[in-house]
Amino acid sequence: MSELSHFNKAGEAHMVDVGHKATTHRVAIASGTISMQPATLEKILEGSHKKGDVLGIARVAGIMASKRTSDLIPLCHPLPLTKVEIDLQTNTQASLVLCTVTTETLHVTGVEMEALTAVQITLLTIYDMCKAIDKEMCIDNVRMLEKRGGKSGNWKSSR
Repeated sequence: MSELSHFNKAGEAHMVDVGHKATTHRVAIASGTISMQPATLEKILEGSHKKGDVLGIARVAGIMASKRTSDLIPLCHPLPLTKVEIDLQTNTQASLVLCTVTTETLHVTGVEMEALTAVQITLLTIYDMCKAIDKEMCIDNVRMLEKRGGKSGNWKSSR
């Protein structure tokens, strides 16, 4: 296992120095799900939810969150994102929404945290908008699927 980079030699938390790294095109893809009662998903799909377009609002919330990741996670570098794409797929048989986020930048550090943050906030927004009718929704399986670029190269989840 490699050293944890967010600690200095004295064991103190610090922001990693990325000043020496090359600027490259970096991509991260993350996903997660929110499961719910069938009637809840039906309201979302029909557009009959009192709060409006649940998936549209959740998508915008996820984009906004990706841009604010460094404000939320203390040792994250602020990044100029060049792309944030949020794909929301509904599955009526499983009664869930699958959120897949792709983030991109031309920078010296990766965009994994921005993708993961966007997934979480997108799903939390769906929860927030629907909690009055379904308190048992469950956010699950939030994880990295793939990353490309940078010194460590490309990586894809094996599961």
